Amino acid sequence: SRTAAYLILEDGSVFKGLRLGAQKEVIGEVVFNTSMTGYQEMLTDPSYGGQILVPTYPMIGNYGTSEADVESTRVQVTGFVVREDCDAPSHPLSEGTVDDYLSQNGIPGVSGIDTRAVTRKLRSSGVMMGIITSNGSVSHAMQVLAEAPRYGEFDVVRDVSTDEIYAWEGDAGERSRAYRDLRARALQGGMGRGVKATVAGGDIREDLIKIVVNDYGVKLNILRSLRARGCEVVVVPDDASAAEILRQKPDGVMLSPGPGDPELLDCSVDTARGLIGKVPIMGICLGHQVIARSFGADTLKLHFGHRGGN
Repeated sequence: SRTAAYLILEDGSVFKGLRLGAQKEVIGEVVFNTSMTGYQEMLTDPSYGGQILVPTYPMIGNYGTSEADVESTRVQVTGFVVREDCDAPSHPLSEGTVDDYLSQNGIPGVSGIDTRAVTRKLRSSGVMMGIITSNGSVSHAMQVLAEAPRYGEFDVVRDVSTDEIYAWEGDAGERSRAYRDLRARALQGGMGRGVKATVAGGDIREDLIKIVVNDYGVKLNILRSLRARGCEVVVVPDDASAAEILRQKPDGVMLSPGPGDPELLDCSVDTARGLIGKVPIMGICLGHQVIARSFGADTLKLHFGHRGGN
């Protein structure tokens, strides 16, 4: 049977539930996501590095977990808080439960929490630090939180970026292949007539353009999307200099999404300044903020951020 676990926020709010995933104590910035599906993509999204994620949808795990649904090579969240986790997922591609998945990746969570109450708290008060613990003592939680660095006071990007330059040669349709094969089996069995199984993007042409992706926490789907559009993709670390990037002779540069505060990324801002005017450049989320800073703009942290489908 599961033991008691707690989510305790830095304002002293206590939410009691049952232990989910790994048996360990963690701290992180507590944020919510309003999407109804895609929990595994959320769990493996590097943009959630250093954060405790709270999905608002009440049941998580009903379609299990699958390697076809990851956005990076590991779970990136610090902790996971849900209203109810499903212990009997139903999906042909399911490889296990969310509880198993978190345990295998060493990530703790809490189930049985009123996640909408947590969301209302964060919506009114703003995101705040929190702790997942088996110790329900508020004084213990406050002491641990007081002694720990706050989210935004350290460079989270370095923890999620690559350490070396590499060419990403993954198949643009690798994620859809599992679903394509499943659909093909269904067609062979007389099901789903009229449905065509295809890989988005079709054949990849290698004679088009070369894109260098500056990895602040890039999602696999961004790399897949570039490949599907005929791009050669080279990924470089977050601290790569403009000279290192230009040595790759790119046709364009993408600054990826990622976690943390752009105010801490002076090195990346210098890199962006060194690229502007020399090569087409675009940024997504954190990458866009880095570009804005390179032109002299300031950034301001939102009250609770925008995460989800609405």
